[in-house]
Amino acid sequence: MTEAVKTPKIPPEKQILMTVNGDEAVAYAAKQSLVDVVAAYPITPQTIIVEKFSEFVANGEVHTEFVPVESEHSAMSACVGAAAAGARAFTATAANGLALMWEILYIAASLRLPIVLAVANRALSAPINIHNDHSDAYGMRDSGWIQIFVENVQEAYDTTIQAFKIAEDERVLLPVAVNLDGFFLSHTLENIRMLPDEEVHKFLGGYRKTYPKVKVDYFDEEVPLILNPARPLSFGPLDLYDYYYEHKMHQIEAMKRVPEVVREVNEKWYELTGRKYGDGVLVPYGVEDADVVVTVLGSTGGTVRHIVKKLRSRGYKVGTIRIRLFRPFPHKELAELLKGVKVVGVMDRGISFGSYGPSFLDISTALYDLKERPLLVNYVYGLGGRDAQPEMIEKMFMELLEIAKTGEVKEKLRFLGVRE
Repeated sequence: MTEAVKTPKIPPEKQILMTVNGDEAVAYAAKQSLVDVVAAYPITPQTIIVEKFSEFVANGEVHTEFVPVESEHSAMSACVGAAAAGARAFTATAANGLALMWEILYIAASLRLPIVLAVANRALSAPINIHNDHSDAYGMRDSGWIQIFVENVQEAYDTTIQAFKIAEDERVLLPVAVNLDGFFLSHTLENIRMLPDEEVHKFLGGYRKTYPKVKVDYFDEEVPLILNPARPLSFGPLDLYDYYYEHKMHQIEAMKRVPEVVREVNEKWYELTGRKYGDGVLVPYGVEDADVVVTVLGSTGGTVRHIVKKLRSRGYKVGTIRIRLFRPFPHKELAELLKGVKVVGVMDRGISFGSYGPSFLDISTALYDLKERPLLVNYVYGLGGRDAQPEMIEKMFMELLEIAKTGEVKEKLRFLGVRE
């Protein structure tokens, strides 16, 4: 959900109206973000991102080292090396490709490297499925990456640019994954407004590093913690039980600072463009007096909000919260918003087999210490790209409203839209 501002620094008429799909929007955002290194390996539904960026490189539109690698494992490894040397690094992947990066995801986060990764969310095999769910993103949730989910193509563009600013903030210095739903966003055309190149450059403060012509000590002092022969530094040495625990605490403390930085960047983007997404962390709608609230991630947020508007026009007290920042998870913020709500429906486009949906487990934790806890129901939906139809979501709300009346949850884990 975006909000209009009266006087953005770059008014809409001075922004560039373009019709692009989500993958192209991410590629354009990366192009404008003065990326030094892009490591690329294709996988549906992400391929268009690196394919489009390769066109920018071939046409001489960017000064980027484009590294076509032999696997996603190598793509993230190349980004690790580039970022450790002070470069601004970017790559993109999906599903099984993200799974192949697993080992290096942990390394990138533990080395505190501000890499940006676009994930066109797709179901993991087997059986082979190229369509959308969040099983890939849920799988990386414990790796130490910041994870942001977007609702539409405009937000995919905006958030990719914001991701570099968040990642490179010295209070953070952690990698960021921008999640856009495969096909629903990656391949769907939308009219969006882009900023002129120079405005994005100003927003990010230019290149991550400068290149003075003649200097032995040639790395920019503004880039902290980089490989520099003049100031030797080790990245990723053997770290046993005598110090490993303390180094993990550095990551934990950095994660604590992320929501503040995300909010600041969201507000700065609002001042610049007239667009913001809730407070950057959560996007609530109709929650203030709601008896029933549904939480959701990604593109389904728009459909849920549509149903909330429809039901509110009929007098039902319902609301929704789109979780934009999934890691670090906003436990306190959600608990504050859901305080006093009777029933919460948690929509998960993925499941932890043998348990519940991952966001349901986090929300259960968030609400545990409330004196009067809402009743919780987990709705797993949309696996393998199955559509979340408005009628289905309306039926879900009516079930939750009935639970609010009876005060009884007969089935805590439900499967929305599955054939029986």
